[in-house]
Amino acid sequence: MSSQSPERKRFYQVWPGKNKFYCGGRLVFGPDASSLLLTICMIGGPAITFCIRMAFLIRRRHPLFHSQILIGAILLTFMDFTFLFLTSSRDPGIIPRNKEVPESEIPDVITQSTEWVSNKLGNVKLPRTRDVLVNGFTVKVKFCDTCLLYRPPRAFHCSICNNCVQRFDHHCPWVGQCIALRNYPFFVCFLSCSTLLCIYVFVFSWISMLKVHGDFYVVLADDLILGVLGLYCFVSVWFVGGLSVFHFYLICTNQTTCENFRYHYDKKENPYRKGILENFKELFFAKIPPPLINFRDWALEEEDDVEVGSITSKLGRNLGPQNTKMSSGKLGVR
Repeated sequence: MSSQSPERKRFYQVWPGKNKFYCGGRLVFGPDASSLLLTICMIGGPAITFCIRMAFLIRRRHPLFHSQILIGAILLTFMDFTFLFLTSSRDPGIIPRNKEVPESEIPDVITQSTEWVSNKLGNVKLPRTRDVLVNGFTVKVKFCDTCLLYRPPRAFHCSICNNCVQRFDHHCPWVGQCIALRNYPFFVCFLSCSTLLCIYVFVFSWISMLKVHGDFYVVLADDLILGVLGLYCFVSVWFVGGLSVFHFYLICTNQTTCENFRYHYDKKENPYRKGILENFKELFFAKIPPPLINFRDWALEEEDDVEVGSITSKLGRNLGPQNTKMSSGKLGVR
């Protein structure tokens, strides 16, 4: 009798994280990607309503309105949805995990330490932290018990996605994805476009009501749709506008949301800060590094089970804007 070999699976099909994959692993979403529907409705509903109302006013040939106002609204809405898609559907910088601790990580000599990693590792004991040299400053990196690796500088393990992620900023429920190294520029552009769209709709909604209908006290009675749109955008702009200002502050100081909330640089120097212009240049004009994992690769097969496999060697690739070099003693960043 000839036994059929089990069907080979691609890497995304056996990935132990909680991500959702579509289009054969080409699109990578977070586990809460369904929240995107709410975000799309909150942006698309008012924007489409505004465009329809503007088209009606243009059709009536009112001298105050012309097609350029409608085109501006359509363009901002299109850009907003484009940056939302680029933020939520791409690998944010997921770090390959290990099936077991690499031999190169196991110290030859056990030294004194207050904390040791021993759970899930059998008799193997590893220091909880390691020293990393970043731009002349010593930074400690932690060992991840789930991914079985020392996280690179600024990386963090997201409990929602169950992945270690490069330059982790935060997990955003509105886009259903981690905001990190590979999608942070698109996230900032998404916030900026959302803020501009709110201001745009708010301004032209009130201009149309005041100019077309006259006195302020009869505005809402004459045009309820534009009144509700104006009120909705006025409330929304405080939320998305506040987030935009906060993230521009983080860019100026070269911090992540995670670092800022944990007061990382209140009492010590920020080793990543390069000046405002260089910080903006690094974020918006530097080339986005390629993903560390090709989720469309074929997974390794071991006997009857498909294993994730030890892929820590891929960490030798670019881990962000700086190269990381590992040795048996220390982890150095140049």
